[in-house]
Amino acid sequence: MKKTLIKGLIATAVVTALTACGSDNDDNKEVVLPATCAEAGEACTKFTVLHTNDNHGRFWENKYGEYGMAARKTLIDQIRAEVEAAGGETLLLSGGDINTGVPESDLQDARPDFVGMNLIGYDAMAVGNHEFDNPLSVVDMQRALADFPMLAANIYDKASGKRYFDAYKVFDVNGVRVAVIGLTTEDTAKIGNPEFIGDLEFTDPKEEIKKVIQEIKDADTADLIFATTHMGHYADGANGNNAPGDVALARAVTAGDLQAVIGGHSQNPVCMEGDEYAEFNPGDACKPDVQNGTYIMQAHEWGKYVGRADFEYFNDELHLASYALVPVNLKVKNEAGERVLVADAITPDATVLEVLKQYQDKGQEELLEVIGSTDGKLEGDRDVVRTQQTNLGRLIAEAQRSKVDADFAVMNSGGVRDSIQEGEITYKDVLTVQPFGNSITLSTMTGAEITEYLNTVATVDIGETGSGAYPQLAGIKMDVDCEAKTVSINDINGKGYAADATYTFTVPSFNAAGGDGYPVLTPVMTGYVDAEVMYTFIKDTGDINVADFAPVIGDVQFLNSNSTMACKL
Repeated sequence: MKKTLIKGLIATAVVTALTACGSDNDDNKEVVLPATCAEAGEACTKFTVLHTNDNHGRFWENKYGEYGMAARKTLIDQIRAEVEAAGGETLLLSGGDINTGVPESDLQDARPDFVGMNLIGYDAMAVGNHEFDNPLSVVDMQRALADFPMLAANIYDKASGKRYFDAYKVFDVNGVRVAVIGLTTEDTAKIGNPEFIGDLEFTDPKEEIKKVIQEIKDADTADLIFATTHMGHYADGANGNNAPGDVALARAVTAGDLQAVIGGHSQNPVCMEGDEYAEFNPGDACKPDVQNGTYIMQAHEWGKYVGRADFEYFNDELHLASYALVPVNLKVKNEAGERVLVADAITPDATVLEVLKQYQDKGQEELLEVIGSTDGKLEGDRDVVRTQQTNLGRLIAEAQRSKVDADFAVMNSGGVRDSIQEGEITYKDVLTVQPFGNSITLSTMTGAEITEYLNTVATVDIGETGSGAYPQLAGIKMDVDCEAKTVSINDINGKGYAADATYTFTVPSFNAAGGDGYPVLTPVMTGYVDAEVMYTFIKDTGDINVADFAPVIGDVQFLNSNSTMACKL
């Protein structure tokens, strides 16, 4: 801070000298502060914050050569060099959820991802809810492996009453003291595995940040306060079934206390037009959200982008000079249907590529791992699964609802891409059945609301060839009137049914967003990926008895239809 203090003294001395000149009447003149960084000169400090979030195991590029940590390293090094040449410095943050999503990473407890982050040079990360998809021993391994702090001010060890992670860290960024506070969504307590998080308490981030800000103020350890969060961004604070996110956080603190939030969890590019999301495509300009004087930023997911925020600090105020989501070898289809880069190609860093290739190769080998067996065919053939309830459809639905302890599950048949034959089951078989990487969503509704929802979902007309919208179901019994397009629910999860009672259910993220014509939901985005959920379920079960997942006659009855197993009009 010595450099900043000297700059401030010089600026003060200049202003004092100027106001001391002239007549006695000059004593009453108002001092005009510099309006721009250029006017402030040496009293203006420049620095850049780079950020990513929701990596979810994507240490390696996809099959189209998009993103990947090796290319991310090259891009970040280029930006660092550019910033330093202009007299600035950089800070690199992650909005969390390093874990879960790609088998090559999952099978190795995200070791390649943390190794990659070390090689790239991350300064800090928020703790995401998916950091708890494994036992705390794995979390502790990752903490030891990381060359940077994992921050979470609102996670406490129940036994000791102490925070499980550091609440914040102060960085000297080009002479400016920047405190970075970590915060994690409260929903972790609801959607996490109780076996792994039972010893932890997740407190209200909105209240916790106030305590930490006061602590930082009392110690006078920072000039600026940022938060790196894994709470989600919901336009205008409309969080639906999700716990309050970054907008609510910014609105909860005293204006001026929190300069910026670098977020994650909702996995969206936070590019705004007023209080609504802009229609953003790779390479477009992006204006971050501003709430209560706090900048809020998020860089979509998977390292597809590196968020770049160029800041200027003068007059004891922070100014955002420019902002961009920089694509990492992203491609779009042209008119000919060919995938073309939206920006200049980024050559992957050779060192990072070499190191991570060892993990990628090892992960590929482990895809042949036998995770279980089945004593008969698990039916996923297109012409069958799209026209009737099947044992594989029910297994997948059961896996998804049990993962988050939901009352029932809806699984679209279009997401079931193949059968599994009798015999051994490998991870590769799972990925063949569920290749899309949809997340599992969790919704809470009254019985009446669920009836209205299923009036649409369960009455889809399969036609002559079947429909991908046809729902595979688990945990619910009902009669479906295909002509009236209504359902009459008899039981949910053995609890009976009441219109005013509350129930929970899972739906793939594709359908929650309106895919297959399903009603749009505002669910909790659990972040669990369908294939990973199926993999874990089969591995935990071991030997699959197909009879255990055979549809029970009478559980779902289709009335006024040309088929007893679906609406066929």
